[in-house]
Amino acid sequence: MKTLGKLFPESVNASSRRATAALWGAALFALAACGAGGSPPAPTANPPAPSFIQMASDGIAALQSNWYNQQTGLWNTTGWWNAANSVTVLADYSKLTHSTQYLSAISNTFAANSSGHFLNQYYDDEGWWALAWIASYDATGNRNYLTEASRIFSDMTAGWDNTCGGGIWWNKTHTYKNAIPNELFLSVAANLARRVATSAQQAADLAWARKEWQWFSQSGMINSESLVNDGLTAACRTNGETEWTYNQGVILGGLTALSAVTHEPSLLSTARSIALSAISHLTDRNGILHDPCEPHCGADGVQFKGIFARNLATLDSAAPQSQYVTFLETNARSIWNNDRGNGGQFGLIWSGPFATESAPNAATETSAMDALLAAAEVSGE
Repeated sequence: MKTLGKLFPESVNASSRRATAALWGAALFALAACGAGGSPPAPTANPPAPSFIQMASDGIAALQSNWYNQQTGLWNTTGWWNAANSVTVLADYSKLTHSTQYLSAISNTFAANSSGHFLNQYYDDEGWWALAWIASYDATGNRNYLTEASRIFSDMTAGWDNTCGGGIWWNKTHTYKNAIPNELFLSVAANLARRVATSAQQAADLAWARKEWQWFSQSGMINSESLVNDGLTAACRTNGETEWTYNQGVILGGLTALSAVTHEPSLLSTARSIALSAISHLTDRNGILHDPCEPHCGADGVQFKGIFARNLATLDSAAPQSQYVTFLETNARSIWNNDRGNGGQFGLIWSGPFATESAPNAATETSAMDALLAAAEVSGE
């Protein structure tokens, strides 16, 4: 191959030769890059963002591989009621994707823990497990799960008395009447009424759901901003305690289920008011959901936000609103982009950054999965 110096006559001055040589050099580089008769390589494009269901798939794989305990049927690093929410996530994922991958884990959890029928001293814990087995029934059609949910609900009804005019207690020692066990009681009763086999069962469950909502709606726990306070004082007045995200969520699912049976439009209207108020008051300027306990929310608070997202998607399925879709997609993308660690693990603070002081565990993972699945459900992605 000739050198560039031999391509120029001696009469051409040095500066001209250098300029022309540069042009030749660029041309030869382009030819080398293209190959014989080829075109310049296209710039490398950024890979497309995964779908919400792909994001959830990665997270659930991490949930199961890092924390699921095959022997106990529970999840290491988290508690009893949180485990019920993990079962719900597996069931919701299975139903949404038509996947059978995690049905054996649901079955294993049931078999490993059903001897006690998922009962303990706390009525809210029992409500979470009843909803978990209703979700599992929906995903599998296995009526053993629905029967277990009905058995749990029967125990919950023993928590009702006339203190403060009605409602169930938080625990079996009757120390507190508050929002979450009563919201769960409403949701379980209404969801059972939609699924049980006999008209007598349906009537009984529906009667409890109506009774609960009549009491709850007049209890004072829904404040003037359409947010649910934590509970009641000993004098049966709202205590003005924290408006936790999960208290805004569970009521949405309960009202949606009750509306599906009764077809009363006021139920969805109330749910809409609570949902929009929560989106307005409990998010940052970027629309990302927070609980006031962050970044130190203990074993319970780390679970809360995903429960709101899950139930908001349920409400959207019955009464669609563009605000719900925008909220859920925005939070899901922030979780993926800002609160994701190694190996599909997700932390507590959905706006990020992924923080070591609020290390991921099975509860933060399940909560994030609730949000990703909710975004997948409302968006179809």
